[in-house]
Amino acid sequence: MGARDLSCFAVRFGIDPAPLETVAAKYPVRISPYYLSLIREPGDPIWRQCVPDPRELVDDQLPDPLDEERLSPVPGLIHRYPDRVVWLVSGECAVYCRFCMRKRRLGQAFPSTDDDRAAPLDYIASHPEIRDVILSGGDPLMLADGELDDLLGRLRAIPHVEILRIGSRVPVVLPERITPNLCNLLRKHHPLYLNTHFNHPVEVTPEAAGACARLADAGIPLGNQTVLLRGVNDDPATMTLLMQRLLAIRVRPYYLHQMDLVRGTGHFRTSMACGVRIMAALRGHTSGMANPYYVIDLPGGKGKVPVLPESVRREGGSYFVTTYTGEVVEYLDTTEGC
Repeated sequence: MGARDLSCFAVRFGIDPAPLETVAAKYPVRISPYYLSLIREPGDPIWRQCVPDPRELVDDQLPDPLDEERLSPVPGLIHRYPDRVVWLVSGECAVYCRFCMRKRRLGQAFPSTDDDRAAPLDYIASHPEIRDVILSGGDPLMLADGELDDLLGRLRAIPHVEILRIGSRVPVVLPERITPNLCNLLRKHHPLYLNTHFNHPVEVTPEAAGACARLADAGIPLGNQTVLLRGVNDDPATMTLLMQRLLAIRVRPYYLHQMDLVRGTGHFRTSMACGVRIMAALRGHTSGMANPYYVIDLPGGKGKVPVLPESVRREGGSYFVTTYTGEVVEYLDTTEGC
């Protein structure tokens, strides 16, 4: 479903399409037929993640709080940590998540020709300290099989690149894309890892489980990065069930992300105390494998930091967080939610 289908969608659920269309004019909408079929009623966990909300237009946070543009030595490549880079290889997603960390780029075309991709490949090849390349976007699995195979092959040809990773929500929102042909293609480029993005137990359907099984059977280790979202998964029972269901389909919980300070997403943000309570409810009450790292991706490109007693202290309304470099960064918390 795209923006032009919003009116029919709104009629189906008995709501006024005008507010949705106003938001979609600034932040585009796209929902795969499969993911749309998971919506049961307005405001349910799937609805909140993919249907436009007027609150997106009143949030005054930063468009690029993680400073990705500043950390891009060449277009499309983000070099934040010494030994790894993120390469934005696609501008397409099967679903435009309303909480997207790159919300500023929704619907924008990404470089896609050989000439466009020459600069990132040359940069990676000329920096021998880069051993780990993460393909992101958009969604890398929205590329055609041949295009994806070519990209992975070019990266594999760089001697110092040891690990390839793909960040994709396709197994969650477009599981039919995970075909045997795609899995055979990915199998050629080991060691290759894939992190996907389940946020709620109802997303762990038989279709999604089948997609993850095909990837796991191809020898691809699967991890999951969940975002803590107000009104979606901000309670211990929901999060515990999600993590348990992920392990049952061979997906290891990896990160629980504190919501980034991205413009247009403030209505999803919880307090950090909410995340701490959820983590406390997980520890000891379910398998240790079901406990992700609870992390903040600090503004200004300072990197991800786990919320642990030794790395975070609170003073008033602020947290002071110690980064992996030893720098202490002030992080202003919200008091709302959970």
